Amino acid sequence: MKANIQDIMFPVKQVPAQLGKDFVKDTGYKFIVREDTGQVLSCMTDNYKLIDNSMVIEKSDKIITKQGGKLKEVQSFGRGARSIVKYEFDNHKVKISNGDICTPEIVWANSYDGTVGLNIIAGAFRLVCTNGLVIGIVAEKYKNKHIIQNMELQDIEGVIEEKIKKTKMIMKHEFPVIHETKVKQSHIVDILKMFPLQSSDYMTSLLLAENPNNLWDLLNVATNVATHGMDRKAEATHKLEARIYAKICKMAKVNIASA
Repeated sequence: MKANIQDIMFPVKQVPAQLGKDFVKDTGYKFIVREDTGQVLSCMTDNYKLIDNSMVIEKSDKIITKQGGKLKEVQSFGRGARSIVKYEFDNHKVKISNGDICTPEIVWANSYDGTVGLNIIAGAFRLVCTNGLVIGIVAEKYKNKHIIQNMELQDIEGVIEEKIKKTKMIMKHEFPVIHETKVKQSHIVDILKMFPLQSSDYMTSLLLAENPNNLWDLLNVATNVATHGMDRKAEATHKLEARIYAKICKMAKVNIASA
């Protein structure tokens, strides 16, 4: 559900999962617990490395602010067990075609239940409708597991800075190719297969209304459906949204290779 940044910054602690009263036996597991409410968020193995949201915010906010980023959206799921935070970079807009403007974005996701590691996704917003920003172009991804031996988790600032730079380059070089690649019937079929059945009516009506001529148009349709035709509170929506750009980009590269 939609939340404020403060809502996901609650303190968390690790509590050993032990058996027995007189003789305590170590089970190799531990509970991840909210300190403010006492709620158990998960039970993880001792190999799990706790990465709390407050630390991620502290490290990421510094470099994102330096690059001109502003907080856009915060989502919280599973009573705080999973979080998604989105930033946008208004001062780095790129014009793709008349009326179609891209704004870079960076998203990080974190969990306390092992469903996702620390994931950082970079991409773009696109101004394609009158009621706001359409979300969905994922250009760069970073995934890291919550394990004690994982030393890469110490360089969050460096990862974020790298993803921002790469996203700007992708917007400059890949987006024009997508815009120039003509749509095939097979492309439309592949995109339709990505979406759940309940959104098919919205998708079909939008395809008929927009009649996409190139892959950029098809990208607009797909992300419009993800934003306006699906439940924004559902995690499945965010997961599908993150796959759309990669799918379209693959289509463009296949066409380029066969040209």
